[in-house]
Amino acid sequence: MTAYALVTLNVTDEETFSAYREAAGPAMAKHGATPLSVSREATVIEGDDPAPNVTVILQFEDREAAQGWISDSEIAHVHEMRKASGASKIILM
Repeated sequence: MTAYALVTLNVTDEETFSAYREAAGPAMAKHGATPLSVSREATVIEGDDPAPNVTVILQFEDREAAQGWISDSEIAHVHEMRKASGASKIILM
């Protein structure tokens, strides 16, 4: 069954984030992730938390593919770049 991941980032280091973006595509492709939507203009329409400055919706073939992507030791350096660029959260749906 198709799975989706909601990625939110509050980027504080644009240079590191730019390097991450270069490496993220091949890392996602390795696990069949497809970015469905990427926004730097998210708006909170209900709730009190501020909107992140980057929001991404990823599609995976299934939950196992998403788990494989996040736990793949060969692309751990890519996830570390994302983390170094600012605060991030990934929610598997």
